[in-house]
Amino acid sequence: MMKSSIAGVVVAIIAIGGIWYAMQSGTPATPGALDSFAQCLKDKGALFYGAFWCPHCQDQKAMFDSSKSLLPYVECSTADSKGQLPVCAEKNITGYPTWTFADGSRESGVLDLIVLAQKTGCELPKAQ
Repeated sequence: MMKSSIAGVVVAIIAIGGIWYAMQSGTPATPGALDSFAQCLKDKGALFYGAFWCPHCQDQKAMFDSSKSLLPYVECSTADSKGQLPVCAEKNITGYPTWTFADGSRESGVLDLIVLAQKTGCELPKAQ
C-alpha cells in the first residue's frame, strides 16, 4: 500500500512538472493587436524616449497593451531616477514622453495612435 502511494505521488509530480514545462517553453505568446503597428513604427525610424518613473510614458505604453514590448523605446533615466542617460541628453530630450521621427521632427507628450500613424505612414489595424 505504501509503494502505491509513493508511486502516485511520483506520477503526480511528473505530471505537474510536465504541465509547467509546457507552459514555460513550448507555446508561443499570442500576438498583440498592435504588434504589426508597433513593428512598423520601429521600421519607419520612430523612437519613443521615456523614463521608467514617468506616468505619461506608462500611459503611452498602455495604449499598446501586450504589443508594448515591440515599441522602439529608449530609456532615458538613470537607474536611481536622478539623472538622464547620455543617449537622451545628446538628443536634447527634455521631457517625457518624446517621439522622434525619420523626417527629423519630434512630438512631446502622449500621442494618439492616429497621430503616430500619420507621422510614420504606418497603418493601424482595422479594429482601432
